[in-house]
Amino acid sequence: MTMNYEENERFERRKNLICELIEDDMYVPMKERELAAFMQVAKEEREVFRNVLQALLSEGRIQVTKQGKYVKPDVNQPVGIFISHAKGFGFVEIEGREEDLYIPEDKTGGAFHLDRVQVTLLPGVRGKRQEAAVIKVLERGTKQIVGTYEQSQNFGFVIPDNHKIGTDIFVSKERSKGAVTGHKVVVELTSYGDERHKPEGRVTEILGHRNDPGVDIMSIVRAYDLPVEFGEKVMNQTQRIPEEVLESDKAGRIDLRDLQMVTIDGEDAKDLDDAVSLYQDEKGWYHLGVHIADVTNYVQENSALDWEALERGTSVYLVDRVIPMLPHKLSNGICSLNQGVDRLALSCLMTINEKGDVTDYQIAETVICVNRRMSYTCVKKILEDKDEAERKEYEELVPMFELMEQLAGILRHKRHKRGSIDFDFAESKIILNENGHPTDIKPYERNVATKIIEDFMLIANETVAQHFFWLELPFVYRTHEKPDPEKIMKLSAFIRNFGHYIKLTGEEVHPKELQKLLDKIADTDEETLISRLTLRSMKQAKYTVECTGHFGLACQYYCHFTSPIRRYPDLQIHRIIKEQLRGRLKENRIEHYEKKLPEVAKHASKMERRAEEAERETDKLKKAEYMEERIGEVYEGVISGITQWGIYVELPNTVEGLIHVASLPGDYFCYDEKSYEMVGQETGMTYKLGERITVQVKSVDCFARTVDFMIPEEEDYYGERR
Repeated sequence: MTMNYEENERFERRKNLICELIEDDMYVPMKERELAAFMQVAKEEREVFRNVLQALLSEGRIQVTKQGKYVKPDVNQPVGIFISHAKGFGFVEIEGREEDLYIPEDKTGGAFHLDRVQVTLLPGVRGKRQEAAVIKVLERGTKQIVGTYEQSQNFGFVIPDNHKIGTDIFVSKERSKGAVTGHKVVVELTSYGDERHKPEGRVTEILGHRNDPGVDIMSIVRAYDLPVEFGEKVMNQTQRIPEEVLESDKAGRIDLRDLQMVTIDGEDAKDLDDAVSLYQDEKGWYHLGVHIADVTNYVQENSALDWEALERGTSVYLVDRVIPMLPHKLSNGICSLNQGVDRLALSCLMTINEKGDVTDYQIAETVICVNRRMSYTCVKKILEDKDEAERKEYEELVPMFELMEQLAGILRHKRHKRGSIDFDFAESKIILNENGHPTDIKPYERNVATKIIEDFMLIANETVAQHFFWLELPFVYRTHEKPDPEKIMKLSAFIRNFGHYIKLTGEEVHPKELQKLLDKIADTDEETLISRLTLRSMKQAKYTVECTGHFGLACQYYCHFTSPIRRYPDLQIHRIIKEQLRGRLKENRIEHYEKKLPEVAKHASKMERRAEEAERETDKLKKAEYMEERIGEVYEGVISGITQWGIYVELPNTVEGLIHVASLPGDYFCYDEKSYEMVGQETGMTYKLGERITVQVKSVDCFARTVDFMIPEEEDYYGERR
């Protein structure tokens, strides 16, 4: 059921009304018909009323008794999302609960991966997790599965790509759509199976043979349900958008076309949504302009384009393709700040003193014209390498770049002073040939140019967030909660083994303490180990309507303002900013945003997670494919993770593989959870996180996207010849 915003708002109002009634102390449990009569629901509205009740049940906001009466939810019977495990057991994630619930294999109640379920708490505890049993499947979360088809004599079955689903899907011959062994297919589930029967389904799409170029990535795209094509309504709207900025759209805007400005991006970037300008006045103060593409001028609220962008939430950057949030005509055309053409922008114009304080600022609708499209590599050559040819070619811009480096350093120093945490883990770029086969994995290093853009975007995002916080208007913030106290206590206890400590206030830690720790361990043997553990102790950032601060950046006000082409929250706040600038943010619009924004923030966070997972899976796939041709080769790596089943080792090219515990030579090894070490029971030999180690590529499973290592036979643990 697809609804536009007004219908959705009406639906939400009805849900809240029913909840208020059922939660009232005077409420007497009623059946659907009694409830409808009591609330005077007209006959023609009964189906909608039933849908509202169903939605509330699936969300766990109400429950229904065996007698069919609607009641308040029982706190001992919470509702959450079931996450299955290949071995048969599972977990249930419950919003607001720190630890998932553990569901034993015989207590899954027929739940399938990603189902919304109601559970009852059991007396047992598995590890740190409370045990529970699924008592009811409220809503099926998995409607289709991507996998590999295997043909049998009179039927077939699909082996799911998702290894959390531990069962094959039975497909009768007449429902196979002609698929043959080795085909990657999308199968729609028609039955979820039970103790005695496998789940059943029908093939709805054949993606191609698993060995065909591009089919592997498309399988991941479909598995994560990433929308690739844009619908007819969206494309029709896109076609009506002009190729060039109209004169009528420039009216009433500040004209900044004479201001020297550039874009600085990666060489292959096509969606250029931010430009920067900088000059210094006679007082020595910096005038920094961060100019962001005015996407909302072309994406009107509640249009088909807007609904599609909201649904996607973000552009997805996979190893071989970009799945954009907006059609290319917008993202690479009229909304991209291309060199030498007029563009509409929202500009954050800041005056910054020599200490890095923003002393004055203006947020304005502007018309801009970018002087040069620069790359990170090119700016690095100018500033870091002092390359004469590059400096000569961009002679008129060199003074501005040098000023940018100066200001970025001041801003970074100020952030560092207040406690902003900066992790600098290796990233990589996977190079593919025309058949989609990986030929190289190159390290992606931050340089002077990437840091300049990072520093300028951060200060613009902070300035905009602070401005709207003090205006007390509805807004979408980027927030990062404080770390979990238990994880911080564990980290604190562990680093004492290395002679380090972090000061705690009660059970809480200030970001400056973690930053000081990272500074102390820089260039030491334990740097990788402690950096990883520090990162693991922190929570994920998300979008919220409450301005609760950003722990990692050590700032109270933060938002995402700088990428409206590829992130919906940025697009959403641009709309709010423009309404405020034009004096249109009246009471009715404020009320409108107060209702709309919580769902926008929640959905955007969810879509961000989905994109990250899909990106991670495609990287793992291509890294496994790259290493498949290197079986038997020996590498120097770093121990990046230790678990009871083995040791994870990361190579300099960022490929990670596992040495199974049974493959470790010379002893019987056990994992010591407290010290994060693998310890030999007889010899006391240890493998520690962050330690350098020589490994040999043992095997690769491209289907499972895993790489297995072993210790080379001719070397002992310390890398010395035997």
